[in-house]
Amino acid sequence: MSERDTATCCPPAKAPPPLPTDEREADVQLARLAKALGHPARVAIVRRLLREGGCIVGDIAGELPLAQSTVSQHLRQLKDAGLVRGEVDGPRVCYCVEPGVVALLKALVEAL
Repeated sequence: MSERDTATCCPPAKAPPPLPTDEREADVQLARLAKALGHPARVAIVRRLLREGGCIVGDIAGELPLAQSTVSQHLRQLKDAGLVRGEVDGPRVCYCVEPGVVALLKALVEAL
C-alpha cells in the first residue's frame, strides 16, 4: 500500500495524550497499554503498522499465521486501547498506528 493510499483510508491522528503527572495514573495507563501489547500477534501487528504506515486487514492476515477473524479480534483490542485507529472504506478496513499513544507508551516506559 502506498503512502497516499494509507493517508486516504486512515482517519486523522488524534492529539497526543498528555503524560500523566500522577505516578498512580501513569501506572494505570502503562498497564492498560502493556496489556494490549501482551500477545505476540498484537506486537507483530503494531510493528507492521509502524513499518508500513497503515494496512488493510486482509494484508495483515496474509502475513500472520492466523485467521482473518483472529487478526480482527487482535486489532479490536489494539483499537480499544487507543494504539491503532481504523476506518471502514467500502469493503476495506484500514488500520494505522495512533502516533500520540505510541509516543505516550514510550514515555511511560522511559519513566519507569
